[in-house]
Amino acid sequence: MSTVKAEPTTAVTPEPATTEGPSPGRSAGGGRRTGIFAPQYRATTTGILLVITLIAFEAMAVATAMPRAVSSLHGLAFYGWAFTGTLMANVVGVVLGGEVCDRTGARVPLLAGLGAFLAGLIVAGTAADMVIFIVARAIQGFGGGLVIVAIYVVIAEVYDESLRPRMFAANSAAWVVPALVGPVIAGALTEHVTWRAVFLAIAPFVAVGLVLIWPSVRSLPSRAAAGEAGPTLWRIALLAAVGIAAAQYAGEHLRWVSLAVLAAGVACLWLAVPRLLPAGTLRARHGLPAVIACRGLVAGSFMAVDAYVPLTLTKVHGYSPTSAGVPLMIGAIGWSAGSWLQGRLTRQPRTRMLRCGFTLIAIAAVAMSLLTFSAVPGWVAYIVWPVGGAGIGTVFPVLSVLLLEVSPPEERGKNSSALTIGDTMMTSLTIGLGGTLVAAAEHGSIGLGPAVRLLDWAMAVIAVVGIVAAGRVAVRRARGPAAV
Repeated sequence: MSTVKAEPTTAVTPEPATTEGPSPGRSAGGGRRTGIFAPQYRATTTGILLVITLIAFEAMAVATAMPRAVSSLHGLAFYGWAFTGTLMANVVGVVLGGEVCDRTGARVPLLAGLGAFLAGLIVAGTAADMVIFIVARAIQGFGGGLVIVAIYVVIAEVYDESLRPRMFAANSAAWVVPALVGPVIAGALTEHVTWRAVFLAIAPFVAVGLVLIWPSVRSLPSRAAAGEAGPTLWRIALLAAVGIAAAQYAGEHLRWVSLAVLAAGVACLWLAVPRLLPAGTLRARHGLPAVIACRGLVAGSFMAVDAYVPLTLTKVHGYSPTSAGVPLMIGAIGWSAGSWLQGRLTRQPRTRMLRCGFTLIAIAAVAMSLLTFSAVPGWVAYIVWPVGGAGIGTVFPVLSVLLLEVSPPEERGKNSSALTIGDTMMTSLTIGLGGTLVAAAEHGSIGLGPAVRLLDWAMAVIAVVGIVAAGRVAVRRARGPAAV
């Protein structure tokens, strides 16, 4: 699993129910409610779930194919960019998609997003060198960000209010199967066909999804852009992406000029982050800032280790792509188990649940660092990584609940956006750190094993910081006006 599941950037306000004619969620005779696969919804539902499944498959499975892809393209030094480029572009796509959907409707972002995602798959699958491959991955990430937001808006406008919870539940389920079987399928394609098939085989199904969804989207009324565009938050997101890219580039090219690049990257982040995240997030201030900070810490620590598991198993232990993908699959099972268990331990304090989850990730990261020694058998990953999965599976749902508790109803959409932006930015930084270390290994400064080992230790430290920050998620009641 190389990325985290995206969330909507805007709160979609349901249209008020009308009393004229039967509700779209009921039969014409006023009988029982229809389901999301009723005739009037069937094509749209199938198309949406197909597209979500494909985006999830690409996000969850690509790490398995990545070692073979970068070796084929002679780009091991750029390993991290294949992930961070996608993540940074995804943030820009998510933010831009939310703004365009609010102003003109879902039609343009959905069509543009699917087109970009499809083009990215084709270009990645036919790339002749690593630079083209990285650009293609960024196009995929941008398109995926547009699509995810547009689909949320389509659900709000096409489906009856009573059916929306079922549709969102189906969307969540559409992420589960790719997480469980995607890494192994991608590994088998890489091993027995070609790594290019992991990208090219998805492309025709994206086109099918568009054909199924388009009739419903085409019938939606277009909204004229009202007045001035307002805050262009997507430009701030782009500035943050440039800052992350500059910092990663500087870390991978240790020259005097890199200091200037690093300074420029830090300046970009300094300007952008306060506009994208609530004040106090970097200090994990009590309440909402701590919730968003914890989300970034858990996503960044888990996803960075996760992204380099296949590379470690293939390069250090000589595993096949299929075998190297198995820990990711078992990690997804651990994620599901952790999520299921926390939902039944409702009497446990949420702070304790968060600390338990972060502790599991810290333990798993340290244990995974042992795999960077060739003397330690690779199958240890099959036992260890589900522990990390259980950790993030425990933390994610608790933070989602806490976000709703500390957010006024009118700010839940904005805060949900900040939650997603925060975890994606942190994941970009941590995977980028891994890319810097792997680039150093490729240049001969250190070995690949020590490079990944340092990354795993660093992620364990970040998880320990999460244990501390977990104590700040409760809202501190102030005597005067709350500081923001």
